[in-house]
Amino acid sequence: MGATRRAAAVAAGAVVAAGLWWRRHPSACPYNQRFWVQAPHPLITRARLREALAPAPGERVLEVGPGTGYYALEMAAWLAPGGRLDVLDLQQQMLDHTLRRAAARGLSNLVATQGDARALPYDDASFDAAYLVTVLGEIPDQNAALRQLARVLRPGGRLVVGELLGDPHWVSPRRLRERAEAAGLRFGRRLGRPVGYFARFERDG
Repeated sequence: MGATRRAAAVAAGAVVAAGLWWRRHPSACPYNQRFWVQAPHPLITRARLREALAPAPGERVLEVGPGTGYYALEMAAWLAPGGRLDVLDLQQQMLDHTLRRAAARGLSNLVATQGDARALPYDDASFDAAYLVTVLGEIPDQNAALRQLARVLRPGGRLVVGELLGDPHWVSPRRLRERAEAAGLRFGRRLGRPVGYFARFERDG
């Protein structure tokens, strides 16, 4: 094997090893690696998220793990006039980045809160809808996060979870449905195939 091929094999092995380690040790994407969350999101597009969640002007919606605002900026615009998007992230740097981008676009209906999805700092039944995209698998206790999301949704509220195969923290549709239903959320439908999908759940009234 030539030196170039050996180097390529070593690099590929390192990527696989890093992915496996990250999967066994869930954690949020660091701000200094934000290029991963800023890149185009094939299959889990903004338009497909809008179809799955069906946000309406005037609603209050929660996004957990907005990164640098890939979905948040569009969602905030969809909720206008009169609606509000709350964004929650562990990293203040991500929130600050999103708010700067929102201000540059003239969006004033985003409210940022630093916090942990396992203990959401919101009252019960606060939101009409919530969503998180390629974030659930980064949370060390997915069951706790889903219970919290169910708690803060109003009766009949919607939760949409997006997943993309290739993400080290990808959650399969079957595992997601099991965990969401255990948290008291009723499965509605799935848009897309397991390689890239949005799954919608609802809180019973």
